[in-house]
Order: sequence, then C-alpha cells, then structure tokens
Amino acid sequence: MRILIAEDDVQLSEVLTEVLTRRQYVVDVARDGLTAWNLTEMSAYDLIILDVTLPKMNGIQFCQQLRMAETKKHQHLKGAVPVLMLTARDTVADKIVGLDAGADDYVTKPFDLEELMARVRALLRRGLSTTELTLHWGCLQLNPSTHEATYADQLLALTPKEYALLELLVASGRRILSRSGIIEQLWSADESPVAETVNSHIRGLRQKLKAQGAPDDFIQTVHGLGYRLK
Repeated sequence: MRILIAEDDVQLSEVLTEVLTRRQYVVDVARDGLTAWNLTEMSAYDLIILDVTLPKMNGIQFCQQLRMAETKKHQHLKGAVPVLMLTARDTVADKIVGLDAGADDYVTKPFDLEELMARVRALLRRGLSTTELTLHWGCLQLNPSTHEATYADQLLALTPKEYALLELLVASGRRILSRSGIIEQLWSADESPVAETVNSHIRGLRQKLKAQGAPDDFIQTVHGLGYRLK
C-alpha cells in the first residue's frame, strides 16, 4: 500500500517514513501542500497523512481541493482516499474545521507513534470488504493484515518487497502489469529501481512458489508487456 506524508517538519516526516517503511508501506513525502497535490495527480494513494500548517497550500485547503476533485470523479462515496490530519491545534473548533474539510481522522501533536499506527491501520481497513481481507488465487492465499502468503497451505518465506509484488499481482487478476507500472506501485518517488530489479524479484518469487509445488508458469511473462498470474 502507498502512503503520502505531507509534513514540513523534516524530523517528524523522517520518523514517520522510517516507521511506515518498516511496516512494508511504500511512502512518498512532500514538504508543502502544492508538492503534495502534484504527487496525488501522479500516483494513487491508499492514505494521506496531512499536516494542517503546510506552506504554499495548507492542509485544510488541500483536503477541500482533494474532496472536490473526488466528487467530480464520482469517488465521494467509494474510492475516496482516507486523510489523517496532523496538527498542534487541539481545540474542538479546530477539529471541526479539519473534519468538515474532509479529513477522516484528526490527531494532535505530540502523539504516540503506536496510536498513530493503529489509526493508520484502521483507516486502511475501511476500504476493505470482508471478502478482501484474504486474497486467493488458486492454491495461493495472501493475508494483507499479517503480510503472510501460503501456497497449498505451505508458508512462503518472502521478503517484504516479494510479498508486496505478489499481492499486487493477485489484486490485478489477469491484467498485465508492466515493469514500469510495478515500479510506480511498489517503490517510492525518491527511489530509482531499474527494470532488472523487477525481473530479479519475479525470479525470486517463482523459485519460492515452485519449491512449494506451484507450476513454472504460475507467474507468466507476457513478452514485451510485463507479467500476470496464470
């Protein structure tokens, strides 16, 4: 899952990035509201962590603009990205302004990191139906909550990036994923992996799946286009 942190406090954004990355999320960071907005137009996010007092475009303005854009795209009921608003302002009036602007949750600084992570998990779960809590593809089963994968009931020892890649393939069904599309989904904006990086992860997945009894072409290569599951 991909998360955008819009926060001008460098130390705080670095701490949040480290904690979220350790939990296997892909993280992009913006230091001002305008940069954050430009990132949302280039990438799809599963969650936005948004500081209220951003330069260039503050958090209230950003959130209002985001919700207006989603309404125009008919995403105001389903498909709207959750927004977790961060601020040092802790009055009831301030919270009402933030929530009325379209925020889904509101956390005041300073905050406990574990509580913040719990709120992040809760917001990410909102978009999942009960049928989506476990992903299946033939004998393959994925649990997005625990980041565990099994094939024929045998646990696959996957790296975080291998799990994320396999989850993306399952979620995409028979749709072909290009290498550039995979990179966009699984690596943050400040990383610069090459196509061979994706190929290497695919090879690792194939070897581990085959060791548990999966066919050689469980992950298919569509020459000149990319990859998909058989």
